[in-house]
Amino acid sequence: MTTTKQPRLEIEYCTQCRWMLRAAWTAQELLTTFALRLGEVALVPGTGGVFEVRLDGETIWSRGESGFPGIPELKRLVRDRIAPDLSLGHTDRALPHGL
Repeated sequence: MTTTKQPRLEIEYCTQCRWMLRAAWTAQELLTTFALRLGEVALVPGTGGVFEVRLDGETIWSRGESGFPGIPELKRLVRDRIAPDLSLGHTDRALPHGL
């Protein structure tokens, strides 16, 4: 019996749109930053133009609502949920005005 490690991050991407490489690159960026803080990262094939990032079942980014995520913004969203005290270095210093 296998046990899912927590937290679990899913990236659902549209296979018809050929967004697998974008999903894999996004996963690589998040795994590099949160290597020991993420229990699992899954690439989930989908259709219909989907590109969603979910953390433990909660959608934290949806292309349908906000376009494709910028990696710095996505890192902040993940960090704020799983490791709020973690410094993201230059990513934290590059906050857009108003955030």
